Amino acid sequence: MDLRRLPVLAAALAALAAGWWGRGAEASIHTYDREPFREVGNAFLLSGGSEGIVADGADPAAPASSFIKFVNVTFWRTPEAAESHAKMAHSTGLVQAILFEAADRDNIGGSAYGGQRSICCTPDLAKLEGCKQGEVIRRPSSDDPDWPYVLDTHFSANYLSVKLEEEQVHITKTGMYNLFFISCDPKLRGLTMSGKTIWRNPGGYLPGRMAPLMKFYVLMSLAYLLVMIVWFSQYIRFWRDILPIQNWITLVIALGLFEMTLWYFEYLNFNSSGVRPVGITTWVVTVGAIRKTVSRLLILSISMGYGVVRPTLGGLTSKVLLLGLTYFLASEMLDIAENVGTINDISGKTRLFLVLPDAFLDAFLILWIFTSLSRTLEKLQARRSSVKLDIYRKFTNALAISVIASVAWIGYEVYFKATDPFSERWQSAWIITAFWDVLALVLLVVICYLWAPSQSSQRYAYSGEAADDDDEEAQSLTKGDGEVGMVKIDKDRNVGVSNAFSLEDEAEEDKRE
Repeated sequence: MDLRRLPVLAAALAALAAGWWGRGAEASIHTYDREPFREVGNAFLLSGGSEGIVADGADPAAPASSFIKFVNVTFWRTPEAAESHAKMAHSTGLVQAILFEAADRDNIGGSAYGGQRSICCTPDLAKLEGCKQGEVIRRPSSDDPDWPYVLDTHFSANYLSVKLEEEQVHITKTGMYNLFFISCDPKLRGLTMSGKTIWRNPGGYLPGRMAPLMKFYVLMSLAYLLVMIVWFSQYIRFWRDILPIQNWITLVIALGLFEMTLWYFEYLNFNSSGVRPVGITTWVVTVGAIRKTVSRLLILSISMGYGVVRPTLGGLTSKVLLLGLTYFLASEMLDIAENVGTINDISGKTRLFLVLPDAFLDAFLILWIFTSLSRTLEKLQARRSSVKLDIYRKFTNALAISVIASVAWIGYEVYFKATDPFSERWQSAWIITAFWDVLALVLLVVICYLWAPSQSSQRYAYSGEAADDDDEEAQSLTKGDGEVGMVKIDKDRNVGVSNAFSLEDEAEEDKRE
C-alpha cells in the first residue's frame, strides 16, 4: 500500500527519479579518509558536506548549540610536490576551507570580461575584483561581512602534511550551509584530506531537513498503534469468523507499526550520536522493504478476489510469490543505497540503475492489480453478489484516488526538486517523504474498514457452490411465505449456472494471467 514512486509515470519519470527521489544518506559527523581533491576549472576542490542548520536562540550569552566544528582535519600532498620546495621555506602551499550559506553561493568565484567563471583569482580578476592571486575569490555577504567564512591552512617547508587548527564556527543564521576545501596551487595536484567535521543543530546532530521526520514518525507510530488496537479488538472478538485475507491485513498493520517505530529510534540514535550505524539502518530499511512487498501482494491478492471469488490463487501462487521476491530484492537494494552510508550520496548512474527495476516492477504490479480488479468485478456482477460487489467498487474507487493523488504528488515532487536545485527549501523537504507514508496508512485504513472482522465476515468468503451469493439475493427477494416457491426455483437454476461459471472461469483466468 505504499505507492512510493508510483509506476503510472515510472517510464516517463524514471530518469528524473534517478537523481531526485528517496532519502539521502547523510551524517552530521562527516568523516574523511584520505579523500582526493578533484580538478574543477582552475581549482582543486573537495566537498565537505551540505546540511540545513537552524540558528541558535536570541540569547548571545548562551553556549553555542548550532555550529560546525573542524576536528583533526589534515591535508596530504604528494612526495613530488613536497620535494619541490626547500626545507627552510615558509609557506609552500595554501588550502582554504570555504563555508557559505546557499543564498551566498554567487559570492564565491568570478569571471573576467564575461568569460568562464573561475573559483580562483587570476591576474585579470585581481585587477577587476581586487582579489589576491592564488586564493579563492570571495565577496562579503550583504547580511554579514564575515561570511562566506574562510579558513586558511599553509604547508610549511617540504612537509607532506599540514593540520588545520581546530575551530568551531558558530551558526547565527538559519540556512543551507555548504563546505568546500579548495586549493588554487597547481603544484598541489593529487591533494588528499582526512579528519572530520561535526555539524550540529539546536536539537541535536540530526540534519535540519531530517529533524521534522523524527516527530513525524512518532505520530505515525501512534496512528498505526491506534489502527492496531481497533483492528485487533475486532479480530479477537470475531476470531471464529476470520478470513485468510484478514490475517494478511493484520500482518501489514504489525509491519507498519514496527517500521515506523524503528525509523523513530533510528533517527533518535542519529540525533544523539551524529552517525548512522550501518547495521541499525540496514535492519530498518529491510523491515520497510518487507512491509512494502507484503502490502503490494495484499492489494494484488484482494484484486484477484482471493478468499472472495476464489479460494486460492491456484496456479498464480508461484508467479505472485516470485514477483514479491523480486520486488523485495529491488526495493531492498534501492533503500539500502539511499539510506545506508556516510555523507556521500550515490551517483546519478548508480541511482538510475537501482531505481529502474523498482519503478518497472511497480508499473507491472499496478497493471496486474487493475486488470485483476476488472475481472473480479465482472465475476461479481455475473453472480449478482451485491454485497461483495459494493465492497469491491469502494475498494476500486479508493485505489483509483490513491493513484491520482500519487501521480499529482510525483508531479509536485518533480517541480519541487527542479525549482530548488540548491535545497534552499530544505525546511519543507520532509513533506515529500512523509506524503508516501501517510498515503500508505490511509489506504490501509480503507482496506481495514472494508474487510473489518465481524460476525458476518463469512458471508463475504468464497463458496464453492456460490450458495452464499444466491442467499443474499434470496433474502432480498423473499417478502413472505407465499414467495418461497418462486425463490427456490430461482436458486436451483442459479446454482447450476454458478457452478458451471465458477469452474470454467477459474481455469480460464489462470491461463490468462
